[in-house]
Amino acid sequence: MLGSSRVRTAAAVALLAVVVWRLGAGPVVDGLRALDLPAVLAALGIGAATTVCGAARWVLVARRLGMELRLGPAVAHCYRALFLNSVLPAGILGDVGRAVEHGRAVGDVGRGARAVMLEKVAGQIALVVVGTVVLVAEPAVLGTLSLPAQVWGPALGVLAAGALLAARVRRVRTGLGTLLADARRGLLARDAWPGVALLSLAALAGYLGLFLVAARTVGATAPTAQLLPLLVLALFVMGLPVNVGGFGPREAVAAVAFGAVGLGAAQGLSAAVAYGVLTVLSTLPGGLVLLAGILARTRRTIRPAVVPATP
Repeated sequence: MLGSSRVRTAAAVALLAVVVWRLGAGPVVDGLRALDLPAVLAALGIGAATTVCGAARWVLVARRLGMELRLGPAVAHCYRALFLNSVLPAGILGDVGRAVEHGRAVGDVGRGARAVMLEKVAGQIALVVVGTVVLVAEPAVLGTLSLPAQVWGPALGVLAAGALLAARVRRVRTGLGTLLADARRGLLARDAWPGVALLSLAALAGYLGLFLVAARTVGATAPTAQLLPLLVLALFVMGLPVNVGGFGPREAVAAVAFGAVGLGAAQGLSAAVAYGVLTVLSTLPGGLVLLAGILARTRRTIRPAVVPATP
């Protein structure tokens, strides 16, 4: 597992290096320099909305699987997980932590893990469905898949990421029957899927809204209707397990897509970098949740024992 994580990290770094080599460091600097207070406040507000959507989706799935979970604690756990995902390698350790903690609380770690897995899968399904519709409905965006020669380096990086994902999926065998049964109960049941779908689409709208904020912040003036398909495509590849804190294929594809429709590859890279930073900033409340938990555990550890008075 450790070796696989290192390979994925190395692939993401190599992909970013190719993009910067082709376009220069200027677009990266521009994306960082463009960030201002309104953009940061927007990131915090949108991040709060998408986190609540994800937490509510988790609550719905967990309850369908017979596990008690309240929305308030779920929001705190999701915030902490998002923060850890953004600052730790692999990008999933925060979700692993909330799955294990909730599973222990209800006495079934396996079921707790499946609830988190299904909740995350629901979000990916929404992205895949919307992304597929966009690719089919927008010929210009679909045309970005026929990449010009100067971006074959990033393209090969993305393809390598896809190969790693496929290899990872092929290794998943144990417990598949149980997972499918839980999926039927937690996601596909008549009283579950409408809420899961609605929450997933609402969260996706938030991610796209934040990406649009990033694009406007770096100076993109194209109509929203022209930008949104490009942003969907960039988010589409974020599901690949090859990134460093979320950075990697997203930047490469944003540069390619913006360049292919005449908006400039440099602007696409700047927008993706700004979005990545704003996404990390949106998770900062999770850092506060983590700190509060550490302080609470510390107080419990050092609290002196109360010795009864001797009569």
